[in-house]
Amino acid sequence: MRSLRRRLILSVSVSLVLFFGVTIFALDAVFRGLVARSLDELLDAQTVALIASTEITPDAITVTRLADARLATPGSGLYAAIQGGDEDWRSPSSVGARVAFGSPLAPGARRTARSTASGLGEVVVRSRGIAWRTDDGHSMALTFSVATDLGPYTQQLTRVRTQMFGWFAALALLLLATLAVLLRRTLAPVQQLENEIRGIESGARDALSTQWPRELAGVAANLNALLTAERERITRYRKTLGNLAHSLKTPLAVMRANLSGASSIEALRAPFEREIDRMGRIVEHQLRRAATSGGATVGQGAIAVRPLVTELRAALLRAHGSKDFSIENALPADLCFIGDRDDLAELLGNVMDNACKWCAARVRVSGHVDPGGAARGRIRIVVEDDGPGIADEDRERVLERGTRIDEATPGHGLGLAMVRDAVAIYGGALGIDRSAALGGARIELGLPGR
Repeated sequence: MRSLRRRLILSVSVSLVLFFGVTIFALDAVFRGLVARSLDELLDAQTVALIASTEITPDAITVTRLADARLATPGSGLYAAIQGGDEDWRSPSSVGARVAFGSPLAPGARRTARSTASGLGEVVVRSRGIAWRTDDGHSMALTFSVATDLGPYTQQLTRVRTQMFGWFAALALLLLATLAVLLRRTLAPVQQLENEIRGIESGARDALSTQWPRELAGVAANLNALLTAERERITRYRKTLGNLAHSLKTPLAVMRANLSGASSIEALRAPFEREIDRMGRIVEHQLRRAATSGGATVGQGAIAVRPLVTELRAALLRAHGSKDFSIENALPADLCFIGDRDDLAELLGNVMDNACKWCAARVRVSGHVDPGGAARGRIRIVVEDDGPGIADEDRERVLERGTRIDEATPGHGLGLAMVRDAVAIYGGALGIDRSAALGGARIELGLPGR
């Protein structure tokens, strides 16, 4: 059963049947107990009235006055008998009805029994044994019995059972109908989500809606983030291939022109090596850009930033071993980046490498969480150095691919351009300023994290 609505209705239906079944059984038991007690009370009252109306003479047992008129009407359904004297007494209502009142009882004994009366059906008999003392002092054991037809009580019990089944069946149907309506209204957002996903599959929609109940808001947001990341990834691959093809046209054209105008192989070496290096830098840049995860934070784990910076610090100190400087890791231990670890290592590696190249003696890496920032710029990582810094007029230019402020410094001019592209893919922010504490450059990265 693939439908949640049908599964819930079936589960509730089974629960209602079990609950109402137990309830009906319990109410039936209670009602039968009440009927049994009311019968006992009725028959006890009739027995007491029969004892009060009884007179014993040496010749016979006489009942002077019948307490209930039904005892005088044959076949009325109420019957009485007195056993134990020289001659038993039976009520006029017993005429023609063979009611088995049972054997006599000892004084003080009581008995309730059911028996079958000829032509009357089932009856219940209540008997009580007493010791009767006559006026002349003679004592005798008598058994007073009163019987009543169970037919009216059985019919009443049947009517009650029928009404209970009817009312509970109607109540169950009403509850199920109400539940079906409530489920339809409650699960409407789920149905809407299913329809919108089908629309995305068919190409009729680009993304899911943004207004959802709290229980579905996270699912919809993550699906939208996943869809956006996949579209960005595909778009980035296409742009990368286009950019790579376009960027290689110029070096190839230069090489072709040099080839056609060169007079010797030696004359081709220098321009060819220069253009080949340029093509290598272009390919490296485009491949690194295409390999960036693209900020698909759905399913990504949280990456602790401080241990990663510690690893980069050790590597950079070895790489710049000829230079005497220090790298301070001032990041909090709980600062985490949400995304791909290799992307973060590439970002921080490029920024920290630039700081190591330009610093005089100190590089500092710090960071914090910005609670009021956007989701994609929640954490701030700052890399500072005590070098000459970056002039205001050069801050935009250093982010261009292949641009270097000082040609004497080794590098290809791709580091900060790659950082800018990767930060943009993650939806973050890159800021360049002057460090108030160290006096050199201050690079701030806004990235998704916690």
